[in-house]
Amino acid sequence: MSMTSALNNALTGLNASSRMTEVVSSNLSNALTDGYGRRSVSLSSVQVGGRGGGVRIDAINRFVDAGILADRRLADSALSGHERSADMLLRLELALGGADDAASLNARLAAFEGALISASADPASETRLANIAARLEDVALTLNDNNRTIQTMRQDADAAIGRDIDALNANLLQVEALNSDILRLKSAGRDPSSLLDARQRAIDNIAEIVPVREVTRDNGTVGLMTTNGTTLLDSKAVQFGFQKTPTITADMTFASGALQGITLDGAPLDTTDGVGRLGGGSLGAAFALRDQTLVEAQAALDGVAADLMARLQDPANDATITPGDVGLLTDEGGVLDLTDLPGLAGRITVNPAILPLAGGDARLLRDGLGSTVPGPPGDATQLNAWIASLGSFRADVPGAALQSAGGRMASFASDIGATRLAAEEKLSFSSARWDTLREAELAGGVDTDVELQTLLLVEQAYAANAKVIQTVDFMMQRLMEI
Repeated sequence: MSMTSALNNALTGLNASSRMTEVVSSNLSNALTDGYGRRSVSLSSVQVGGRGGGVRIDAINRFVDAGILADRRLADSALSGHERSADMLLRLELALGGADDAASLNARLAAFEGALISASADPASETRLANIAARLEDVALTLNDNNRTIQTMRQDADAAIGRDIDALNANLLQVEALNSDILRLKSAGRDPSSLLDARQRAIDNIAEIVPVREVTRDNGTVGLMTTNGTTLLDSKAVQFGFQKTPTITADMTFASGALQGITLDGAPLDTTDGVGRLGGGSLGAAFALRDQTLVEAQAALDGVAADLMARLQDPANDATITPGDVGLLTDEGGVLDLTDLPGLAGRITVNPAILPLAGGDARLLRDGLGSTVPGPPGDATQLNAWIASLGSFRADVPGAALQSAGGRMASFASDIGATRLAAEEKLSFSSARWDTLREAELAGGVDTDVELQTLLLVEQAYAANAKVIQTVDFMMQRLMEI
C-alpha cells in the first residue's frame, strides 16, 4: 500500500469517526426527548482497483418501531379521551356535593324536612314557619346552582372542542410542511432525521385529539387517516371548522340545531352527532360530554326538580288549592309542565306568597296556600301533609315511581358518582395500557450504556487513524531528509 493510499484511508476513517461521535453525542443528549429516534451511522468500505480504499458514510439511520409507535398512538387517543371524561365528571360530582356535603341537594332537602318537623311540633311559632320557607329557598337555589354548573361544564366542553380543532388543524399543516422539507432534504442526499423527529411529535399531538394511522410512502413522506377511514392528510392537509357557542342553556342540543358540529370545507362532517369518524380521542370525549353525558345529568336534575314541584303543588297534599294552582315551588311563577322539563332546575323558584321578605306570609305553610284567613295556630295538619308528601311514592313524574323525594335526590347523586367511577375505571385501564406501550417504545430507544461503549470504540478508531497519519507524516519527513 502506498503512503498516499494509507493517508487517504486514515482521513476517511477520521471523517467517519467524527460523524459517529456526533451521532452518539446526539443520542446521549436526547435520550429523554419525546419523539427522538435513535440514530446510527451506516458505513461501507470503498473499493479502489479491487482493494480497500477507506470507508464511506452511506447513511444516518433512524430507528423507530413502527408497530409499537402505532399502537402507542392509539393508546394516546384513548387515554386523552378518558382523562377528559374522568376529569369533567369528577368536577361535576364535587360541584354537586357528596352525601356529607352540607351544600348538597340531599342535605338541603333534609334541612327543609327537619324544619317542617320542627314547626309541626309548634305550629304557632312564626319563626319556625319562616325557617321552613328559608330552607325551601335553599333547596330551590341549590337546584339553580346545579343547573348553572352543568351548563357551564357544557360550555367548557364546547370550548375544548374549539381548541382541539385549532390544534388539529395546526398540527396537520405542520406535518404537511415537514413532509415537503423531508422530501427536499432526501432528494439532496442530506440527513432529515431532525425533521422526522419533529414530524413524529406533531403526529403524536394529533393522536391525542383523534385516533390516527400513519401511512408511510417510499419518498419519505407520510399520509394520515383516522382509524375509521377519514383522510386527514394526503398530499395536502384537510382543514376542519367549528363554531363555538359561548352561552349554552339546557334546551340547546346538537340535535335541535342550537349547537354546532365539525365542518369540512364548510359542510357538516356528520349530521348525527357532529363529530362523526373523528371520535375516539379528546375531541370525541368533548362531544360526548357536551351532547350526551352532561345532557343526561341535566335531565336527571330536572327530573328531581319536577318530582319535588309535583309533590308541593298536588291538591292531595293541600286541600286549599285546586289543580292548576301553583304550589310551594313554581316554574318562574307558573305550575309544573311535564312537557317543558329541560332547564326546569334552573327556573324553579319558591312561591313568593310564603316568603316574608317578599311580602308573603309564612302562616300559609300551616294553613294551606289557598287559605284566606288564619286557621287554628296549633293545628299541624297541613305541616304533617307536607312532611308526608316528601316521603310518598309518585307515578306522575317520569322516574319518580317507588321513590321518596329524598330517595330521588340520593339516586341522582349516586348515578353521578357511578358514572364518574365508570369513567375512572376506563381511565385506569387506558393508563395501564399506555404505560406498557410507552415502556416498550422506550426500550427500543437510546441505551446510554451501549452509546458509551460505542463512543469508546470510536475513540479507539480515531486514535488508530490519527496514528496512521502521524506515521505517514514521519515517513515523509525522513524521505525529505534523504
